[in-house]
Amino acid sequence: MAATKVEPRFSARRHGARVGTVAAASLALLFAPSVLAGGATITRGDVQAFATGVGLPITGRAQMIRTADGTTIVTIRVEGLLPNTTYASHVHAAACAVGDADGHYKFDPAGAVTPPNEIWPGPFTTNDAGVGNANTIAQGTAGPTAVSVVVHAPGGAKIACADLT
Repeated sequence: MAATKVEPRFSARRHGARVGTVAAASLALLFAPSVLAGGATITRGDVQAFATGVGLPITGRAQMIRTADGTTIVTIRVEGLLPNTTYASHVHAAACAVGDADGHYKFDPAGAVTPPNEIWPGPFTTNDAGVGNANTIAQGTAGPTAVSVVVHAPGGAKIACADLT
C-alpha cells in the first residue's frame, strides 16, 4: 500500500517558526560539519569572574575555531554583566590563572596592539538583562598561545575569562 502524503495547512506563525528553526539548524550544519570535516580545531571554555568581577554573577561560554583555510572564528556569550553597558573582549596569550591571563594574543608578537594583529570579538553592549554576545572572524590561524578570552569592563579592568581547551 502506498503512503499518502498529507500537506499541512499553511500557518504564518507555524511557518515562521519553522523557517527560523530551519535557518538556525542550517547555519549550525553549514559551519560545524564543514569546518570539522575540513580539519578545524575547536577549543572552548566557560566564562568565570576574575577577582575584579566578583560580586557579579558572571557566567558564559567562549569558543575559538581555527579553520583549515586560515581563519580564526571567536564567539563569546556572557551573562551577569551590568545592563546596557559596553565591554571589550580579546583573545589572550595565557591561561586565566596566569597573571589574569597576561597580555593579548598577537599574530606577530612585535606587531600592532589592534586588529588585524589581535583578535577582538568585542566590544559588545549588553542588553537589559546584562547579557552580551560578540564574535569575530580573524584572517589568520591563531597559534597555540591563543588560549583564553578575557572580558574587560569599561575602563579596561579584566573582570572575566574563559580558558579555551
